Amino acid sequence: MHLSGCGRDVRLWGRDPALVEEMASRRANVTYLPDITFPTTLVPTKAADEALEGAHYVVLAVPSHGLRAVLRDAARAIPPGAVLVSATKGLESQTLLRMSEVVAEETGGAYPIVVLSGPSFAAEVARGKPTALVAASSHDAAVCAVQDEFRSSYFRLYGSDDVVGVEIGAALKNIIAIAAGVVESAALGHNALAALITRGLAEISRLSSAMGGRRETLAGLSGLGDLVLTCTGSLSRNRRVGLELGRGRPLAAILASTRMVAEGVTTTAAALELGARHGVELPIAAEMAAVLAGRETAAEAVGRLMHRRQRGEFDEVTS
Repeated sequence: MHLSGCGRDVRLWGRDPALVEEMASRRANVTYLPDITFPTTLVPTKAADEALEGAHYVVLAVPSHGLRAVLRDAARAIPPGAVLVSATKGLESQTLLRMSEVVAEETGGAYPIVVLSGPSFAAEVARGKPTALVAASSHDAAVCAVQDEFRSSYFRLYGSDDVVGVEIGAALKNIIAIAAGVVESAALGHNALAALITRGLAEISRLSSAMGGRRETLAGLSGLGDLVLTCTGSLSRNRRVGLELGRGRPLAAILASTRMVAEGVTTTAAALELGARHGVELPIAAEMAAVLAGRETAAEAVGRLMHRRQRGEFDEVTS
């Protein structure tokens, strides 16, 4: 919606052929954005080859658990010289790879990859609400190209070469957002939510730094900005999962009641494995894993976090 509204010719491919066919006939995505009409420059298609033909930019917005399979089928049709733009936030459960690493593996490293991240609800972008994001890549020219081609009067992009920091911030903030929903549904108050966001950011920063990311990245749009939005915004899917968990609903019932993907559910276990690999303790993620698995109640998780040994605020916490 954003790119076509900027005058770009956009072809939209989706994994659900029935949904794509409905979008093409009704000129709207009635499932996710029912009140927004597609511009004439946006063309839904069920054929990946058709979607990719002659493309200068390929935006990957597939959920993390489906990204590899989609790319494996589509990679042969990506034109030489295209820039791949990853808007997928998460970690691959089996390999613990970041999304740009998955993209590089499945495309043989033949294309520049730019990670797009930051505080952005899709519905607000589609409605032209002011939004600021980060475009991160090891390819400086690709970052500049995405900044130039994707910007608009309401859409601003900042450049970065810290792909690790941007992707770890994007992935782990979803875990903290689930915890934020628990805090809200349990009526624990604003103090608790502020503490959770702050300590959640510290947790994310520790892992990012251990993996080679820069701490200052996590103080920016793809770290603190995205974390605050996802923990407090009413459109946050991960926060919504936490709200339901805090009300006592089992995870399976919550997930069965929505078509939306809450990336934090699958990211939690992967993040804990990464923490163990790098010797970094992730106490909030550990408690959320226990709640998601039904081993603890939300109240028990909060109690365990509050009774952890006290230490200096900026002490390094390693396992």
